[in-house]
Amino acid sequence: MTYCVGMILEKGLVLMSDTRTNSGVDNISTFRKMYHWELPGERIIALMTAGNLATTQAVVSQLEERNKAPDERHNSVFDAPTMFQVAVEIGQMLRETIQTAQTENGQSGEARFTASMILAGQIKGMEPRLFMIYPEGNFIEASWDTPFFQIGETKYGRPILLRGYDRAMSFEEAVRLLMVSFDSTLKANLSVGMPLDLLVIERDQFTPLHEKRFDRDDSYFEAVSSSWGDALKHALEAMPDYEFSA
Repeated sequence: MTYCVGMILEKGLVLMSDTRTNSGVDNISTFRKMYHWELPGERIIALMTAGNLATTQAVVSQLEERNKAPDERHNSVFDAPTMFQVAVEIGQMLRETIQTAQTENGQSGEARFTASMILAGQIKGMEPRLFMIYPEGNFIEASWDTPFFQIGETKYGRPILLRGYDRAMSFEEAVRLLMVSFDSTLKANLSVGMPLDLLVIERDQFTPLHEKRFDRDDSYFEAVSSSWGDALKHALEAMPDYEFSA
């Protein structure tokens, strides 16, 4: 399993993902699930992945190969005129990759090759945009009514995001909110694990404002986790006592 969150703010975009993959309690590995490509001054494209690792790596590898081939730039995410068209291209690539795997492995492999993705980025002269791409290749776009997307193990961290999100919040506040969301998920589900990858994209700046990997012993993450746990205990203690009626 995995956990990835993409969030859109007035200031830009914030993305975070874990790195754990597992096919059983005794077979756990670390793989990157966040990728980005940039054309300085023109565009930045970021992608987070969840689901079958072979499927997601096949899609990312195709994107990498297309971006390295100068004679095939018409197929590149660098050449699509809008973020919508980037989403269409990646959605089609994901659908075809899954269909190919299913055909080669028969109907019994249908569920094994599923995957979903969060796409984020901005093209010069346009707004930052955020999409969630489904295994079928279709997708939805974030709005101020739905300002963040999650993929993977979403249920444990979602309540934190719903209560804490503010479109006008600073990047620093957004990172802190995501840290709490991930900490809650890590505590509740062993299939999500450190390290965590963070990417911050500021509006109209077509290169990452901030990029970092948080390892298990990261002092900031430990401080947030500890502070959040203490704050919950204090809040519970401050609530009115329940009294049993006679």
